[in-house]
Amino acid sequence: MPTPRTLTLAGLALLAAAAIAALVVLPARDQVSATTAFTAPELEPMTIEQARTEFWRLTPALLLVVYDAFGQTEEDAIYDTLASVTHGDALEYLYLERIGAMAGGGLEQADQTIHEIKLLNTQVKSKGATLDIDASWQVIGTVGHAEHLHVRGNTYSAELSVTPVEGAWRITDFALLDVNRDTAGETFPAPQTN
Repeated sequence: MPTPRTLTLAGLALLAAAAIAALVVLPARDQVSATTAFTAPELEPMTIEQARTEFWRLTPALLLVVYDAFGQTEEDAIYDTLASVTHGDALEYLYLERIGAMAGGGLEQADQTIHEIKLLNTQVKSKGATLDIDASWQVIGTVGHAEHLHVRGNTYSAELSVTPVEGAWRITDFALLDVNRDTAGETFPAPQTN
């Protein structure tokens, strides 16, 4: 008849063997094949190496969707649009930023159009599958107010991380460093509507 100590040791040995087997059979969460490609908005799927060399295309593609989310006026649409290109801390931060702007009297109507996002100065470092990007970019767009439009050319600087999550490239960390609105643009009449 086995003693309680023998049963305990046998149970621990079985548990340890199962844990080792899981480590051998299941890859670590951050380990991804070099040939695995991840989707990105309006781009062909990119491997980690492709994303490293084509960050100048990937970053604006992700940011464009963030700006699209900021143009939404319904909370569900804002969250769902952001969740398609952000994850974790970045999703929470950007969602709360947009909701805070709405509470402060920000966009109550979808009255903005982004025409271009242009990267200016950018530095990229990789940590495994994550790209840490220190970037500044200019957003050129129009914001409408009643019968006229303002052209905006605001410049932003941020530190962000881009990581593959659930088969897609997503912004996983976002820290806004600076916003420069000096080149806010000019006013011109809105086009005629029917």
